[in-house]
Formats: sequence, structure tokens, C-alpha cells
Amino acid sequence: MKILYIHQYFNTPKDHAGTRSYWICQELIKRGHQVTMLTTSSKIGSKKEKVNVDGIEVIYLRVPYSQKMNVFDRLASFVNFMMKSTLLALKSRGMDLVISTSTPLTVGFPALVAKKLKNIPFVFEVRDLWPEVPIQMGGLKNKLAIKVALWFEKSIYKNALHIVALSPGMMEGVVKRDIHPEKVSMIPNMSKIDVFWSRGKNLELSRKLGLKDDSFKVVYFGAMGLANGMEYIIDAMQHFKTETDIEFVFMGGGATESTLKEKCADYGLRNAHFLGGFGLEELSEIVNLCEVSLVTFANIPILSTNSPNKLFDSLSAGKPIIVNSPGWTKDLVEEHECGLFADPEDAKDLAQKIKFLKENPEIGVKMGRNGRNLAETEYDKSILCKKFVDVVDSLSPQVLK
Repeated sequence: MKILYIHQYFNTPKDHAGTRSYWICQELIKRGHQVTMLTTSSKIGSKKEKVNVDGIEVIYLRVPYSQKMNVFDRLASFVNFMMKSTLLALKSRGMDLVISTSTPLTVGFPALVAKKLKNIPFVFEVRDLWPEVPIQMGGLKNKLAIKVALWFEKSIYKNALHIVALSPGMMEGVVKRDIHPEKVSMIPNMSKIDVFWSRGKNLELSRKLGLKDDSFKVVYFGAMGLANGMEYIIDAMQHFKTETDIEFVFMGGGATESTLKEKCADYGLRNAHFLGGFGLEELSEIVNLCEVSLVTFANIPILSTNSPNKLFDSLSAGKPIIVNSPGWTKDLVEEHECGLFADPEDAKDLAQKIKFLKENPEIGVKMGRNGRNLAETEYDKSILCKKFVDVVDSLSPQVLK
């Protein structure tokens, strides 16, 4: 089939963000499908740029976006891409199927229009339950806007040929919109066992980054947005203020990064290292230097449905994981004994969980091994990409009839 894949934030392994769509594209190509990716970039010199990336025909549209944007600017970026991608979807020729992946929810609009005007079926991937996330976080307050957003969400679900949800909670959220469960597949985010793995530590890199050779290192890597609730981590760090043998390593960026740095300075915390963003290879090396990985979110009910990349990369890396969402990630780390749960409202509890792993390294090692085994047997991209493409291939008779 010829597939138009729409993902506003498509990344390759050279980039600093999630690469799920890239790996799914590779599996689609391996199965004989032709894939055109419609996405954005703020770096291209023209309004549109078309390049071939490892067999994927990628169309970049110049649409600025940053995690540091305010709500209005983000909304403008969403609408900008929505309109431009819709025009290109309508101009595309010979497409058999559209795959559209959120967030934001507006990425479903071009797929919906292509179905209505060109009769091209689409698969919709739910990475977050929009608009419920911005509603619960207070970003969407207008009653009319909420009503329209909920109607739009249901319209996308109803018109999709199939829906892929990234967590059990997301699947439940979709089904609650009066969608038959058989129309929904749950395929979570993916581990990358060939990218993240446990090996000897690169002490030369550690020193280059200003880290100590023998300290106990706690790592957080990924987005630093309001949804990630990271001030809670800084509050927990105060309990280690006088300890010189523990360091906290932060990688990534986002709207709260400057606030977090300021809070560390105000508290006089000298064991925090904000390193910025890295490509996968360097990121893997730095994560490997650390003993524990943190996966945190603000204590808002809808965020417990998240399927965070950093959790699955931490499983691959063989690191014990501390989560603070009282949802499926809590069940996952506790059931498989690959991590601990910390109370999202109690930073002292997070500090105690970190201290426990620091004082019981053999337990941390065991948890890391359990996590790696889970990554290898259930969550690796080689397993889940095949599962995703199996869904697509199962739809072929309906698409090509």
C-alpha cells in the first residue's frame, strides 16, 4: 500500500526526541509498503522541503514549535500544521491509507478531511487523551471550546478505520467515547534494546560532563514540561543536600527547565546537572553512567494513562525505575519487580525510595535485570513495530477493496 503518515513531531535516531514513528515506518517499508511522512521543521530554509530519510519520503513543512512556547503560540503552531497538512493530504495522489498520530488532536483533521473528500481510510494513533489532558491541566477552560474539542475527538474516533492506543488507560478512554473495543489495539511505547543497554561506564565522558567517578547518579531524561511535575524532584533533592556522593542528572528541555534551575540555585543544591539534549547514542552512554531512572508526572488523573518513552528506554538500559503515576506504570514496575512507586504528593517519599536503592545496590541491580528482560521479551521495538504493522496489514482487505 501507499501510506501517508502524518506526525507533526517526527524524529529520526539523530534527533533528541521520540523515534516511534521512524521505527514503525521502517517496518512498514520492510513489509513492502511505500511511506510518505508529513511533518514539520523550523530549520528548513523554504516553506516545504522533501527528502528521503532511510527509505521514507519525508515532507517537512516549516512550522515553528518549541516546548518553551506559551499556550497561545502552541495553539497557533497546531493550527498552522493542521491547515498546511490538510492541503497536502488533499493534493496527494494514489494514497491507499493515512496513518495519523497525535498529539495534538488537530493532527487528526487532515486524515478526517482526506476520508470525507477523497475516501481514503485512516488509522489514528492516540499518544495522549486529548482534549482531556489540556482540560484537566487547566489549559482548556472555555466551555464552548471544550464541547467542540470533545465532539471533534469523537468524530475522529468514529471515522477512523482503526485506533491504536499507547496504554491501557488510553484504550479505556477511547472506548468510553462509544467506540467498540475491537476497533482499538493497545500498542505501548517501545524499548530499544539495541540502543540502550548495560555495559561498562564511560568514565572519560563522565568527567567531561563534570560528573564524579564514584557517585550514585539519579537520571531524569526527556521533556521538562508542566505535565512532568519536576519541581517534586527538586524538592526531594533537598533531602540529599549535604550528601556529596549522590548526583542528579537531567537531560532534555522544556517550559519548566529555567524554573527548575532557579529552584536548585535558591535551595543551594550543588549536585544537580542540567546537561541539555543529546542524540540517542550519547544519551544512551549518559544513562548508562547512572544508577536509577526517574519517570515523574504531575498528580493529575489523566496523566496516569501516559506511556512515557523514558520508562521503556530505562527498561532497556537495565536501570531500576522510580515512577510516581498511580496508574499502569505503577502496576508494571511493581508486578515485574523492576522499580518502585513514590507518592506523587510527597517528595520525602521519593527521597526515601532513592535512598533505599542507594543503600541496597544489589536490589537495584536485580530490578535492572528484570527490566531488561521485560524490554527484550515484551516491549522491544522489533516486537511492537511488527505488532503495529500486523494491524495495518490486517486492514488491507478493507483498504484495497
